Amino acid sequence: MGEEHGGHEAMADYVLVERFPDAAAYARLRAAAGLSRKSADAAARGVAGTLYGVSVLRDSELVGMGRIVGDGGCFFFVVDIAVEPAHQRRGLGKRIMAALDTWLRANAPETAHVALFADGEARHLYAKYGFVENTKSVGMDYVVRARR
Repeated sequence: MGEEHGGHEAMADYVLVERFPDAAAYARLRAAAGLSRKSADAAARGVAGTLYGVSVLRDSELVGMGRIVGDGGCFFFVVDIAVEPAHQRRGLGKRIMAALDTWLRANAPETAHVALFADGEARHLYAKYGFVENTKSVGMDYVVRARR
């Protein structure tokens, strides 16, 4: 592929690999990309629960990631789509989503429910992979906090 946004590195400089980073690299990239911070314990447990994940590397350095979690049959959740800010707007999010979508279509049963939470304008990227705003359900969540 050619260069994007004049002067930026060619896409060939980036390699997508079918493995998810370890817990420390995962936590570092989440924070760098502006996602919520996770404790070392939470990151280790979470990474262990990955059904499928990808990493984007540049010169062997982790610059992007995405993964799928779930029960492997009925429910799949796309999470942790993150790209280092210095490497954003180069199509890496699309490459990550394409890999996750390909895996889901090859491995998830036809009745499986696939979901994600989209922050801000990211919803436009996810719409390209068939995600639509759900009008039948309301997304609800909470973050577990230590009792005081």
